[in-house]
Amino acid sequence: MADRPNFLFIVTDQQRADHLSCAGNPLLRTPHIDSIAARGTRFDRFYVAAPICMPNRATIMTGRMPSLHGVRMNGIPLGLDATCFTHLLKRAGYRTALMGKAHLQNFTGQEKAFATAWPEGLAAPPPDLSEAVHPLRKGPGYDRELRADACDDPAEDEAEGDFYGFDSFRLCTWHGDSVRGHYSGWLEQRLPDSDSYRSRDNPLPDPRYDAPQCRRTRIPEELYPSSYIADMTVEYLENHAALGDGAPFFLQCSFPDPHHPFTPPGRYWDMYDPGDVTLPESFYHRPHDQTPALATMHRELADGTADRRWVLPYAVDEAEAKQIVAVTYGMIALIDDCIGRVLAKIEELGLAENTVVVFTSDHGDWMGDHGIVQKGPLHYQSLIRAPFIWADPAAQGRPAATDALCSSLDIARSVLARAGLAPFNGMQGQNLANVLAGGESRHDCLVIEQQTSRPYMGLTGSVRVRTYQDRRWRMTLWEGQDFGELYDLDADPGEIVNLWAAPGLGAKRRELMERMAWKLFELQDRSPLQTGEA
Repeated sequence: MADRPNFLFIVTDQQRADHLSCAGNPLLRTPHIDSIAARGTRFDRFYVAAPICMPNRATIMTGRMPSLHGVRMNGIPLGLDATCFTHLLKRAGYRTALMGKAHLQNFTGQEKAFATAWPEGLAAPPPDLSEAVHPLRKGPGYDRELRADACDDPAEDEAEGDFYGFDSFRLCTWHGDSVRGHYSGWLEQRLPDSDSYRSRDNPLPDPRYDAPQCRRTRIPEELYPSSYIADMTVEYLENHAALGDGAPFFLQCSFPDPHHPFTPPGRYWDMYDPGDVTLPESFYHRPHDQTPALATMHRELADGTADRRWVLPYAVDEAEAKQIVAVTYGMIALIDDCIGRVLAKIEELGLAENTVVVFTSDHGDWMGDHGIVQKGPLHYQSLIRAPFIWADPAAQGRPAATDALCSSLDIARSVLARAGLAPFNGMQGQNLANVLAGGESRHDCLVIEQQTSRPYMGLTGSVRVRTYQDRRWRMTLWEGQDFGELYDLDADPGEIVNLWAAPGLGAKRRELMERMAWKLFELQDRSPLQTGEA
């Protein structure tokens, strides 16, 4: 076994931890992902640092909390001055590549929804000095994901220099059959006038399905974005093997699915019958009033005012929930088959004995829990837990599964350690080596952050929440609100009974508040170090 292993890092988008057959799902079949778990360790208490795309993806890359790396919400790019673990791998001689979704920068091209409000009667600062740090995270270096859609030759993008430590990349933006980026040019070459085959304006009719954002795509299976990402990953592996120089690689294979819209192609569309889907107990619990935000979504469903077209979370009825889960399973089934192709290529090329395979997702999805779907500041377990599997061919005596408390904050440090590299100053999290050897986690609790600039779910102003999570309790604080959340996961794993105002639990709430304060203290920044003795 070589000292420097290769890494295949597989990332999906918005996939629940229990949406794998190896995690106990009774309906979904994921044999290829299961095969990774069979030769590795499955983490059953793996949490995200933030349950939304850009913040947690930036945490994965930097090993730092969103409040430190600055990507506190979607719409804030990761700074080009941020050190990523891929920078260290590259400097140490690794080839680094990303095939698929990065979402470390904005890719919609849309302006921010809300203008900054300056104090009345005072002159606003100049635009370039309007933030605490300058230069602003804007300009040519920050629009590479946006520009990828118009690039006919991805090599032109690579020639501009590395992308957050990746020296080779094929970028995918958006989701479902609406994926853009470098995929657009590839698709157009194989399917002329390709835009007429995709998006919500061009679905195939299927009267069996009417749930929001479920649509039968015209894109064939072999040209769907997940297939493209598998093709690019396989091509990269073949090219790497052909070089024959023994250099190790870190290859990220990153799927935009099963994030909404729900558009599995071909046979994957109705591979699973909605009638076979079992919804969680919390879906049927009434009333849905654990928080005002949850109650608002159900009120909007009842009175017909909910916006269920795109990014905002929303409530669903039973038939809609089952349809959404069923087609999500179809999207995951296609991803699993694509992963199977990649794993087979690694075996064929003789790389398997020196390749660590890691599988995870950027966050989960409520997917019917409490009658709601997608994501937001309601930090139910279905959203804040993510699947995580680490399979190292060099591991001896590793546990098949662990319930140790771990986090996406731990990924960067663990990859570097396995490559024989120390972390940079300011990297947080733990090296998972001890857990992978059957030991305990260094985390006795975790903090999960979320912030948005838009008022929604019946709330006013920006929404900022912080969640405390340990092995038994989940407590969530909502800034500026007179309500909170407290759940005893031992007694109530479905998080149905909010104990925030329960008699007799004031002391427990204060205890958790103190533990959270100490954890926040621990998570304060330690970078940069002093540059001299003043």
